Order: sequence, then C-alpha cells, then structure tokens
Amino acid sequence: MWDTFIVTPLTNVLLWIYGIFGGNFGLAIILFTILIRLVTHPLMASQIKSSQKMQEMQQSKKWQEIQKKNKGDKEKLAQEQMKLYKELGISPFGSCLPTIIQIPIIFGLYQSIMRALVASPLQLLTLTRSVYAVFDTPALLPLNSHFLWMNLGQAPEKIFLPFLTSGIPNPTLAIIVALTTYVQSKLTMPPSTNPNDQSAAMGKMMALYMPLLLGYFSLTFASGLSVYFIISNLVGILQYALLGKVNWRNLLPGAKKEAAKSK
Repeated sequence: MWDTFIVTPLTNVLLWIYGIFGGNFGLAIILFTILIRLVTHPLMASQIKSSQKMQEMQQSKKWQEIQKKNKGDKEKLAQEQMKLYKELGISPFGSCLPTIIQIPIIFGLYQSIMRALVASPLQLLTLTRSVYAVFDTPALLPLNSHFLWMNLGQAPEKIFLPFLTSGIPNPTLAIIVALTTYVQSKLTMPPSTNPNDQSAAMGKMMALYMPLLLGYFSLTFASGLSVYFIISNLVGILQYALLGKVNWRNLLPGAKKEAAKSK
C-alpha cells in the first residue's frame, strides 16, 4: 500500500514535471514542492486558525482558573481542557496536522528520488514497472541528476581535512536547511507573554529540534531531499507573509522582553 499510494504516485508526478519543464530534475523537485504546498494550503490555513484559538485559550482567564482549580489533579485538568476545546471549537490535532501529513511526503519523496535516478539494471526494471503508461519512459531516461553543485541522487560529497583520516559530508546544504527551518519556525511562532502557555513552550522546543533533525537528514540522505526542505521552508514563509501571520519581531534580539514590558 505504501508503494502503491505514496511512492509510485510521487515518482510519476516528479517524472511528469521533469518531462514538461526541460528535463531538469532540480527544477522538478522545486515545482513539486510548490505544488505540495499549494495542495496543503487549506490545511495550513486551518492550522493557523487553530493555533490562534489555542493561543487565545491559553491566555484566557477561564483557562487559568481551570489550571489553578485542578492543579493537583492531572486527569481532571485534561478533562476540563478537552471540554474547553470543544466549547471554543478547537481541534487538539489541528495545529500539527500539516506537519503529520508532511512526514509520509518526505519519506515518499526520498524513495521517489532514489527510484527515478536509477543506478543499476534492477532499479531500471523497478522504475519501468512503476511508471504509468502515459509516459514514454525511454525518452525520459537517463534523468539529469545534477543541479547547481549537487548530485540530487546522492548525499553531499565528503570534504577531506588534514587532521581527519576520513572525510566529512559537506555541511553547506545542512546549514541552509537548518537555517531556513529555524527562521520559518521563529517567524511563524505566535507571540506569547503567558509563562504557562503550553503551546508556546512546544513551539519553542520544535523551533530548536526540527532544524537539527532536518539538518541531520540533509547530511545523510540524497541532496534532492534537502532541496525539498529549503524550498518548502521558503514557500512556507511566503504563505504566512501573504496571510499576514508572519511575526517578524521574533527575529529581533530582545523583542520578547520588550513585548513583555509593554504588556
């Protein structure tokens, strides 16, 4: 089912874009990423609304009173929290649904890239069997896997330093991925002055760990996946900006302290 509903369709979408736009696999990944962002835009808009409602709830006097009243009873607190969610029309999973959807796309895209950029007769046979009949497979192959300085089907090339016996992966892509992920997380993080705001605490933790995780992926997996991460982050920032939800102050040092003082 994974292959039928995830990997094969993603492979064919990549090949379709590749065939239409000049046989450039890097451009195909970029356009594929933009397409995925457009398709998931309604979910992202729903995520923004859910996060805003969650933020308002966390700062409301009613929720703070519930927390004080049930401070020693976690089970009762959870029940009251779910009641308040229902009353305010908040979905507990609404703020993380787009992220959950991105997970199978990331792993499926990696497998699609590796399948499309065949490196052996067996992989060529697998690709031929999974490509839809509308495509002229021999006309597309071999795919051009080079984009800028990268080989999209391989992990970053190793660089060798005098004091190391073995090389280390070139960190350029990983740094760009981690930086754009961090900037997107900071820009899209709603402001909060409530120290008990659980959603804000979770957002801060994700803003720290996600750049490190995706940066590690960029060092380990095919470079085409890094291109997906970078473009997805940039398009995500643009989407939030167009919706007027980018919090530019989060990039300024000391902005939170000033916001707290003004509050």
